[in-house]
Amino acid sequence: MFQHLFAEMNKVLQEIVTDYPTAEGARRNELLCNYNMLHRLSDKVMDEWLAFAEKLSHFRESVDFTTVVEEEVPEQEAPELCMDTFVRGQGYYKLLMYGKCIEQFKEVIVQYPDSLAARLYLAISYLQEGEGEAAWSHLNHMLGLIRETKLKAMVYNALGCIRASQERFNEAQELFGLSLQLDPALPEPTVNLEVCRRRGGKLHFGNQLVSLL
Repeated sequence: MFQHLFAEMNKVLQEIVTDYPTAEGARRNELLCNYNMLHRLSDKVMDEWLAFAEKLSHFRESVDFTTVVEEEVPEQEAPELCMDTFVRGQGYYKLLMYGKCIEQFKEVIVQYPDSLAARLYLAISYLQEGEGEAAWSHLNHMLGLIRETKLKAMVYNALGCIRASQERFNEAQELFGLSLQLDPALPEPTVNLEVCRRRGGKLHFGNQLVSLL
């Protein structure tokens, strides 16, 4: 139900990011107004959402859902998905509040250190914050947990992008090679290998990996 709202907010934000650096006069003021509007709306949405999540949590603590959980929740359902911190972290991620998102998911992995979902949220959020080494630690941790070949290939590609962005091209090429060994059909590692060969160009992190969030 929030998809339309967030789509519009992201559209306005992208316009600000694109136009503001070169905008002047009335256009610059318009973009500033739009930014302030987004900031107020983001705060309002988050305040309302957190208040609702707190009420939901209080109700859950006061009622025995044991029978319902046994009947309706699949046995393989990851238990951390029900944590309030996990849900809050997802909300912050959708609002592009990556610092707040990181705070929440750091709490999740204290209790569930092998949560693939929490580690992926942390890795992508750290990348958005420009903290490659922090992202590396979580992606690297994921490698020991992943069973699906395609997902492991995507993680190797992401690790290669981190090293390539640090101009550690030899290491990056090895990682892209591992990615292709696991999934030769994955397009990004081939493009990224060419970036390493030329020592420059746009790295392709992998939309498929981000789309898992």
